[in-house]
Amino acid sequence: MTARGSDDRAFRVATGFFAAIVLLIVLGIGFELVRQSLLSIQRFGLSFWTGKTWDPVSGVFGALPFIWGTLYSAVLALLIATPVSLGIAIFISELSPHSLRQPLTYVTELLAAIPSIVYGLWGVFVLVPFVRKVEVVTPQFLKSLPLFKGPPLGVGMLSAALILAVMVVPFTSSVAREILKNVPSAQREAAYALGATRWEAIKVAMGYGKSGIIGAVMLGFGRALGETMAVTMVIGNTPRVSLSLFAPQYTMAAVLANEFSEAAESLYISALVEIGLVLFLITLIINSLSRLLIWSMARSGSRSRAAAAATLAEAAA
Repeated sequence: MTARGSDDRAFRVATGFFAAIVLLIVLGIGFELVRQSLLSIQRFGLSFWTGKTWDPVSGVFGALPFIWGTLYSAVLALLIATPVSLGIAIFISELSPHSLRQPLTYVTELLAAIPSIVYGLWGVFVLVPFVRKVEVVTPQFLKSLPLFKGPPLGVGMLSAALILAVMVVPFTSSVAREILKNVPSAQREAAYALGATRWEAIKVAMGYGKSGIIGAVMLGFGRALGETMAVTMVIGNTPRVSLSLFAPQYTMAAVLANEFSEAAESLYISALVEIGLVLFLITLIINSLSRLLIWSMARSGSRSRAAAAATLAEAAA
C-alpha cells in the first residue's frame, strides 16, 4: 500500500508539473511582451490604445485602428458563421441520413486543415472580385449610409469578414456537432413522449447543450481574432476606424505580419510588440469572459435540472 501510495503521489506531482508548464508558458509570453514593449508604454501610455495615428516616420503610434479592425472583423465573421455552423451541426447530428454523416463530417473537418495562405489566395482571386461586384451593384441610397460607404475596390472589411467566416465554420460546427451528439437520448425521447415535433426535440437538445455550443462559438471567435495571412491579403491594410464594410482597414495580426520585418528603430519595434501585447490581452479577456459565461450557464442549468428532479420526486411521492 505504501509503495502504491508513493507511486500515486509521484504520478500526481509529475502530471501537475506538466500542467504547470502551460501556465508558465502563458506567464512567460506575457512577461516578455511587456518587457519588449516598455519603451512604447513609457512614451505613449494609455494614449497608445486610443490613438488613431500610425506614422513610423514621425514616431507617432496609435493602435486604435488595429484594435477596431480586429474586433470588427471577428464580430462580423461570428455573425455570419454562427448560423451556418449551427445549421451544419444540426443537420449532421440530427437530420442527415446515416450514409451521409461520415462523408459530411470529413468534408467539414477538411476545411479546418486548409492552410491560411490558401484561403488568402482563394480570397484574392474569387472573393475579392465577388465583393467588388456586390459593391458596384449596391443601390446609391445604401451607399450614403456609413455602413456601405467606400470605393468599389473589393478589398476591405467585408472581404475579411467573409473569409474569416469560412475559416471559422469548421471549428464551430465540429465542436457543436460533438456537443449535440453527446446530449443524452433520454432528452429527445422525453420530448417526443410529450408530443414534441422533430424541431422541438432538436431545440430541447440544443437547450441541454447550450453551454457547450456557446463554447464552440467562442472558440471560433478566438480563431477569428488571431487570424493573420488570409485577412492580410484581403482587408486592404489601411489604418483607419470606419463602420464601412467596403472600406480597407487593418488588424493587429496583419500589421505585425506586414511591418515587423521592416521595423528598424527601437520605438517602432516596441510599438509593434505592444500591439502584440494588446492582442494577447484581448484574447485572454475574451476567453476568460466566455469561460465564465459557460460556467455560469452550466451552474444555472444544473440548478434547474435539480429543481425539476425534486419537483418530479415530490409529485411521485
